[in-house]
Amino acid sequence: MPERESWNGNRLGDGLTAAPGGLLDLLRVAALVLGSDGRIVLWSPEAELLLGFSAAEALGENAGRLLVAPENRSRARELFEHVRSGARWAGVFPVRHKDGSMRRVEFRTMQLRDARGDVHALGLATDAQTVRDVERDLALSHTLFHQSPVGIAVFDTDLRWVRVNPSLERINGVPEEAVLGRRVGEALPALDVEAIESRMRQVLRTGEPLLDRQTIGRTAADSEDHAYSESYHRIEDANGRVLGLAMAILDVSERQRAAAEVAKARERLAVIADASVRIGTTLDLRQTARELAEVAVPELADLAAVDVLDSVVDLGGTATTRMDGLLDFRALAVAACCPTHAIEAADPVGELASYDSSRVITQCVREARPILLRRVTAVTMRRIARDDSAAETLRRAGVHSYLAAPLLARGEVLGTLSLSRTVNPRPFDGQDVTLATDLAARAAICIDNSRLYGRERNTALTLQRSLLPQEPPHCADIEVASRYLPAVSEVGGDWFDVLPLKDGKVGLVVGDVMGKGVHAAAIMGQLRTATRALARLDLPPAELLYHLDDIAASLGDSDSMATCLYVVCDPRLHRCELSRAGHLPPVLVDPAGRAELLDVPGAVPLGVGGVPFGSEEHDLTEGTLLALFTDGLVENRGESIDIGLQKLLRLLDGTQLPLEETCDMLLGALHREPDDDVALLLARHSSSQN
Repeated sequence: MPERESWNGNRLGDGLTAAPGGLLDLLRVAALVLGSDGRIVLWSPEAELLLGFSAAEALGENAGRLLVAPENRSRARELFEHVRSGARWAGVFPVRHKDGSMRRVEFRTMQLRDARGDVHALGLATDAQTVRDVERDLALSHTLFHQSPVGIAVFDTDLRWVRVNPSLERINGVPEEAVLGRRVGEALPALDVEAIESRMRQVLRTGEPLLDRQTIGRTAADSEDHAYSESYHRIEDANGRVLGLAMAILDVSERQRAAAEVAKARERLAVIADASVRIGTTLDLRQTARELAEVAVPELADLAAVDVLDSVVDLGGTATTRMDGLLDFRALAVAACCPTHAIEAADPVGELASYDSSRVITQCVREARPILLRRVTAVTMRRIARDDSAAETLRRAGVHSYLAAPLLARGEVLGTLSLSRTVNPRPFDGQDVTLATDLAARAAICIDNSRLYGRERNTALTLQRSLLPQEPPHCADIEVASRYLPAVSEVGGDWFDVLPLKDGKVGLVVGDVMGKGVHAAAIMGQLRTATRALARLDLPPAELLYHLDDIAASLGDSDSMATCLYVVCDPRLHRCELSRAGHLPPVLVDPAGRAELLDVPGAVPLGVGGVPFGSEEHDLTEGTLLALFTDGLVENRGESIDIGLQKLLRLLDGTQLPLEETCDMLLGALHREPDDDVALLLARHSSSQN
């Protein structure tokens, strides 16, 4: 029994013939045969689809009268005779559709002879526009395939190379003929073959494309690893039959490197932004050094150390070299990204170390430039470490790259920032040098500000303490005790004084100059001297403040304004007279222990000018306590000052402690703002002083 043909063109059972392609189905090629008399003798179903006439309507009809417009029939007869003579003709000819419209049809014509020797004309026809579209698509595909800068590969369903474009030949470093018929791993084994073929099988199975998949590997074109972006698409014909797949490959190594550079730049910007927030939060030199070390780790280094010249710590002017050529350094901070023995090799924080020019940090200071040791060797390790033992510790800890950046501020080198890498395998590079130099410069300004501030604070504190009474004078019948606490950040202009007056009277003064630093201390000194001079004239408190106001106004500076409280105690008459210029009123504790805030006219601060001052008199019986103070004692940021005053009254109410102990008790319970000075003066009427 003869074998039957399956509908798809394969012989059933033997698999010897391949399945048909889909191009002819796309073109829908029609076939028609004309007899020697020009009548249609054969008519295919595709001809009916193309021209609209059924076989019953076309067969036996004269082709010229049925399909050709009258004006084109002469040309049609010429072509028909041309083909009958044995010649071939191909071209586009207008043909009439059944609906009356004209269609441009592309023909391939040839002569046919039957068994009797009769001549026929075969015409293979398809829509001309369809042919043009297919030709354009093929031309476009050919152009894109051969001229695209993207590597393009075509694989069959067995994952074997079928086509390779010139761009991919350059990427592979292998010509097309060397890979055709082979699988990826056979031609390019250094790629991630397993991942690539897994993606291919997935696309062949699902039909879903995979776009921009990343692969790292090497080809014959380069011995270095490259990064590739790959996109996979399944190829199907017009009938949906899977023909294979196409893969587009792009070498994105430069893009990856650029992205890595952008990421690194962002990291550097983040470090700088972090440094601007975290470095210099206080004016404490050691705290600033710790902040610098902590910012540098781990973003920039695995180990960081900050060493400054000892002259900076001691508030000296500039670095000096000793007679023996050494420089004195003091370690202020060390930080590490993880537990490591390398910290043991760093100079102990707070200790003094002296180094000669062989040390890298000495070279960094003297040359005022960063020193980079990309790869640390046994020789250079000794230039980093303080001694052979420390060098061995650093070697065991894995220090392989080192960088020292100068702490340079206002043209002066203050010390160094030393950075080491142990865990991070990448050596320091030029960009790291730039970042480290920037961090060091930012921190150096803060360190220099701390140094300058410390120098000014010490000057102001020395001046102020020299102007304040070192020990209250002995006064009959008046026992006194005092305290002065300078602000932690910047010294102000608080002062107090005890002035022996005529006839056994005693003047008590507490004042506060508006402003901070040396200038405030100098103004305070002038006002204190003026107060002492005016007090010798035995002026009433209000009149003394009036003259003191004129003096403060004459200084011609808004910072010369000050508040002041002046009390004249007369133990013999058991009376006291008080006047104040914008200052807080005193607290009076009577012999029974009841504490009250005296209602004394407040007026305005000294230096405003032209405002009279009032005064009040109060009993000063034996055992009465007066407490004079500046606002630093009772003022707390974020709270009303009345809260502090009420707490002061509660602390003094009923107290029977000695004055010295009372001072300590009040300071311990009330002083919570280290940024403001405190002056406290206690005076008690006591006959035991006679």
